[in-house]
Amino acid sequence: MAEEKSLEMRHEKGFTLIELLIVVAIIGIIAAIAIPSLLRARVSANEAAAIGDIRTVISAEAAYQSSNAGFYDNMGCLASPGSGACIPSYPASAPTFLDGNLASFSAKQGYNRTMVPGTPAPAPVGPPTYSPTSIAGFSYSATPTSPDQTGVRGFAGDASGVICFTPNGIDPAAGLPALPPSCTPI
Repeated sequence: MAEEKSLEMRHEKGFTLIELLIVVAIIGIIAAIAIPSLLRARVSANEAAAIGDIRTVISAEAAYQSSNAGFYDNMGCLASPGSGACIPSYPASAPTFLDGNLASFSAKQGYNRTMVPGTPAPAPVGPPTYSPTSIAGFSYSATPTSPDQTGVRGFAGDASGVICFTPNGIDPAAGLPALPPSCTPI
């Protein structure tokens, strides 16, 4: 009876250890090829999102400027212009210029965002036609939260509508209210 069981086991079908090791090695090779491509795609997507956000902020500031006597303003006023502190005559029920999530400066899709205001607008003569926080220019920047992992390049845009980048992830505007001439336009 013991001999019958041992004969049965010899005829069972299954994978040998060598076959399993070959399959694991093949999966490892495929992963080694695919993962870097996936990471590059993620970096590209993060950079495209940062550029899109900068374009959105520039457009929102341009629309706000036309409603605010020719001056720009801080991100809070773009997100809620009808609060009474931003555009004095702007109705509270009117649409906003920018989404509150984008105005919050939180890290988004692997990039940190910052805004540097330009010079303050001159005090209005007569009744206020624009916000006391109004500014004559701005720069909006996006830099990678983890350079070479979440993004490679740093991006910035300003009131001129130009968007530029640095190849090393450093803020192109670096605290300036306008883009420096050394910034490479996109």
